[in-house]
Amino acid sequence: MSRDESRRALDTSVLVLNRHYVAVRVVSAQRAFVLLYREAAEVIDIDRGQFTNYDFASWCELSRLRSSAKDRHDDWVRAVRFEILVPRIIRLVRFDRMHTNSLRLNRRNLFARDGHRCQYCGQSLPVSQLSLDHVVPRSRGGATTWENVVASCLRCNTKKGGRTPQEARMKLMRQPAQPSHHPALSLKLGNPKYEIWKSFLPRGTALIDIA
Repeated sequence: MSRDESRRALDTSVLVLNRHYVAVRVVSAQRAFVLLYREAAEVIDIDRGQFTNYDFASWCELSRLRSSAKDRHDDWVRAVRFEILVPRIIRLVRFDRMHTNSLRLNRRNLFARDGHRCQYCGQSLPVSQLSLDHVVPRSRGGATTWENVVASCLRCNTKKGGRTPQEARMKLMRQPAQPSHHPALSLKLGNPKYEIWKSFLPRGTALIDIA
């Protein structure tokens, strides 16, 4: 395993549960390992169809056993003498505060909600070529809310100007709305490596600190 592979593995995401097994946030694998090493958290993993809890020492031992038959969706980090498997879920052993289900409206989250696609012409573009468009222009009293802001390419934003889509004869791909999940989280749930998360994420979860 190369250093680059280990670095990429440390940047992958880990779901964090509170003491009562309620999802509260998502952090990087690097942060998760710090919590495990400090005995502030334990790993939650599926073993033979059953959820099993592991402290840091037992997780290291399990990693040694699994290293001979790696799954293609797993991520591994090279330690001094062995490789350690990146957990997908950890549980905080002394934290029981509930997460407040709020999602900040900003460029990153809005572009993720819209799939980095202009909501007028449908082009998929990098962030540098997207802008925020108020469906009902601010000059007409339009608010900066999830229901009134969409991702737009610079060309469509200029074409629309200070008009409504109807006035500009432009059609939205879909009506904007506040997402039920954190947009970046929804993208991760489509990845097979995060399949285990779905058992702990009821509809409407909007977590913070998406890695």
